[in-house]
Amino acid sequence: MAEARFEACLAIVLGHEGGYADHPADPGGATNLGITRRTLADWRQVSPWWALPKAEVRGLQRPEAARIYRALYWQRCQADDLPSGLDLALFDFAVNSGPDRAIRQMQRLLGVVADGRIGPITLAAIATRNAGPALASLIAGLCDARLGFLSRLKGFATFGKGWTRRVAAIRSAALAASGSPLPSQSPHKGRSAMDILNGYKTYITAIFMLLAGLAQAFGIDLPTLEGGSSGQMIMEALALIFLRQGIKTGAGQG
Repeated sequence: MAEARFEACLAIVLGHEGGYADHPADPGGATNLGITRRTLADWRQVSPWWALPKAEVRGLQRPEAARIYRALYWQRCQADDLPSGLDLALFDFAVNSGPDRAIRQMQRLLGVVADGRIGPITLAAIATRNAGPALASLIAGLCDARLGFLSRLKGFATFGKGWTRRVAAIRSAALAASGSPLPSQSPHKGRSAMDILNGYKTYITAIFMLLAGLAQAFGIDLPTLEGGSSGQMIMEALALIFLRQGIKTGAGQG
C-alpha cells in the first residue's frame, strides 16, 4: 500500500516537473525530471557539484530519479506515515521548495514546534486531523502557505503562473485523495431569480434609456420621457453602463 501510494504521488509530481530544462532565470539551473544538477551531483557523490556534466542531468532516467525522490523527499517527509492527500501536498511542496521549509510550514499549521523534523509529536498532532474536514483544512492551509511563499520569490514574475497552476492542481488532487474535499459554493448558490435580476437592473435601465434616446433622435415621441433630450439620454445610458462595468471590475480585483 505504501509503495503504491508513493508511485501514485510520484507520477503526479513528475507530471508537473517534466523533462530536461535549463532556464537562465531558474536558480536550479540544469534540471531533469525535477532533479537539479546539484542534487544529482550530491546523490552521486560528485564534488564539487559543478564537476558533474550537464549531459549527466540530461541523461537521468526515471528509475534513478524515483530513488532520489524517495530518499530525499518522500522519506524525509515521513510520507508513508501521513494520511492520503496530506502525503501528496507535503511531498510536492518539499520537492518544489525544500523538505525543511515544507515540514516547518505544516508544523506551524499544526501548532507544534516548527523544527523541520517529523517525529512523534508532529505525527500525534496529524493523527487528530487525519480525516474529514480537519484533514481537508490542513491540506488547504498547507497549499495556501506554499503559494504565499512562492508569490514572494523574485522568480514569481517569470514562473508565477505555472507555480500557481501547479499548487492548484496539487490542492485538488490532494483533497480528492483525502476523501474530504472542502465544500465549494457556486457564486449563484442560494440566490433567487429576483436577486439575479437585481444585479442587472442598471443594465436594463441603461438599455431602455438608450433605446428611448435613439427613438427620439429618429422623431418618435415618447411622452413618459419628456424633459430629456435624445442626446442627453444616450449619454446618460452609456455612462450607466460603463459605471456598472467599472464597479464589477473593481470588485473582482479587490
